[in-house]
Amino acid sequence: MQHKKKNNKKTRTRKPSTHRARTSSQKGKTQHLTGILSVTKSGIGFFMHESIEEDIRIERAHLNTALDGDTVEIVRLPKMPRDPRHFGKVLQVVERAQRQFVGELRKEDNQWILVPDNKRVYTPFLLDDVPKDTPLRHKALVEFVRWEPTEKAPHAVIREVIGRAGEHETEMKAILLARGFVSEFPPAIEQEARALLSQREVPSEELAWRKDFRDVVTVTIDPHDAKDFDDALSIRTLQNGNTEVGVHIADVTHYVRPGTLLEKEAQKRGTSVYLVDRTIPMLPEVLSNDLCSLRPHEDRRAFAAVFELNEKAEVVQHYFSKTLIRSDHRFTYKSAQDVLDGVDTQSPFADSLTTLWALARKLRSGRVAAGAIEFESDEIQFELDAQGKPLKAYVKERLNTMKLIEEFMLLANRYVATHIASHSKGKNPSDSMFVYRIHDMPNVDKLAELEVFLRALGHEHLSGKDPQQIKAQDLAKLMRDIKGTPEEAVVQMATLRSMAKAVYSDKNIGHFSLGFTHYTHFTSPIRRYPDMMVHRILAAHLDKSPIPADEISAYRRLAIESSQREVEAVSAERESIKFKQVEYMHNRIGELFEGKVTGVTKGGMFIAETVTHAEGMVRMNSIPGDWFELNEKQYSIVGRKTGKTYRIGDTVRIRLRNVSLDAREIDWEIIEH
Repeated sequence: MQHKKKNNKKTRTRKPSTHRARTSSQKGKTQHLTGILSVTKSGIGFFMHESIEEDIRIERAHLNTALDGDTVEIVRLPKMPRDPRHFGKVLQVVERAQRQFVGELRKEDNQWILVPDNKRVYTPFLLDDVPKDTPLRHKALVEFVRWEPTEKAPHAVIREVIGRAGEHETEMKAILLARGFVSEFPPAIEQEARALLSQREVPSEELAWRKDFRDVVTVTIDPHDAKDFDDALSIRTLQNGNTEVGVHIADVTHYVRPGTLLEKEAQKRGTSVYLVDRTIPMLPEVLSNDLCSLRPHEDRRAFAAVFELNEKAEVVQHYFSKTLIRSDHRFTYKSAQDVLDGVDTQSPFADSLTTLWALARKLRSGRVAAGAIEFESDEIQFELDAQGKPLKAYVKERLNTMKLIEEFMLLANRYVATHIASHSKGKNPSDSMFVYRIHDMPNVDKLAELEVFLRALGHEHLSGKDPQQIKAQDLAKLMRDIKGTPEEAVVQMATLRSMAKAVYSDKNIGHFSLGFTHYTHFTSPIRRYPDMMVHRILAAHLDKSPIPADEISAYRRLAIESSQREVEAVSAERESIKFKQVEYMHNRIGELFEGKVTGVTKGGMFIAETVTHAEGMVRMNSIPGDWFELNEKQYSIVGRKTGKTYRIGDTVRIRLRNVSLDAREIDWEIIEH
């Protein structure tokens, strides 16, 4: 899709943001507005408010110390002659979005500064009280101290020197610290976790209320490098010929109780984080890799959604229960796939896996027929050496066993949410409180942009449709129809960008892309805090225990905070992949590659290398054979004399021209079309 600079001269129309923005005062025609500021890499601010249709541009000279994400109060400035844009000026920073920053330590004019890794932080920090032995060109974590309007730059103090810039360990840690994630747990929390080992054995009185599944065939299926197993599937044939499938989820809340240090740390972290070479767990390893992990041949506590399915994979009946399981086998996705493919002919679980896959396929077909949108983007993985240098980059294979697990997790999540909603109608707030996973309908303006983009590529799927009437089924058909086309990845990304983000909320509006009216996250409490909340609420509901008012209030707040932490975790994961893509290319300058055009701008083309998906830029003035210009309507670049055209989705031969590890940027040059 066309990559647009935020500081272009066109007035941008966007959907009003969902943050709290308000009119703080109004004197005559001067309107003061309060809301969140977005800042570009070049230091240009953009401000949106629910009372206006178009964003307000704020020049760097008028930012008044405001940084990206800050809550600010602004005033609109008088319109400039013959300029359609709206301008404003920051009056004051109401609240800082961030107080800790990561960057590189440097010296300018005998003054220590930190150059932020986040390029949206458009100014360096002046560092106060720098220790004498502080090393140059190292990454550091600093804390914001002040930025007076009379000062040219903000002041900060060093909290931690991370390591030499460019080194693997330094960069991975910097990515985490920049988003508020830390690897280590405080000693008191580790101690509290170790104390729970005394609860490993299940006493007889607990078996009186925990349903025993230890004699039912049960397996786990996870990635080959997984250390925690938070879901297992049990399967048995019932006397009526139907199949019972139990989706057993680690009973984390049995161990992590409200008010404990472990609970507070889980709330703070919100989620586990997955970088290219490591996992930063939400819970200490004593829990995540031991007590709560559904390891084979060990008794484990679980919370289950148990389904009776007929041969059409229709749910005949279901129930929820705390269970005790003993997994019979730990499959990887690959080893389970070998059983399904007949490569492994000796597995005693072949019939069980075959039945599970047959049911999963029918569940999937039903979802797709109902309008679920199937996004299957490539996942890039790396083979690293002992120092973390990338030796190989490749696309992770998408196996049927992954789809198998996905279908039963979706089934459990959907039925838990539906159960709570259907049994809570007309009841008091404590009975109806729940944490849903919701996905709003796409923004109408973005859908209109997507329709124009698709038409330019020759796809008429949304042509003539009112953007307000476009349904999930329309986008689902689009995904099916573009499968295998040269522009598949670009269209999929453009469609994703047109959609809202999925979040956690106590207000249910359904899940647009999945096509579910009720949905939640129940299946990963080891690595997601919202799942722990869902477990507690479901358990209270089943026990008919009222939820205290203060707990309801806390859940609402934590749903919002968990959504924010999820965004930061995804950002960290993507940044680690981006760094490894650029690092992988760093020693390959001059080599030839094949790539696809993924975006066009006035400055040139964005091209992603086919194998690693490493994206870089071809500058407009470096394209050989002609003088090229952007055709905005056709999302292409066209030669003035020859008419030679480069369109999004085109395959091109490219040479690696330059790589900047610091800026995470790649420059390509075109060899042939």
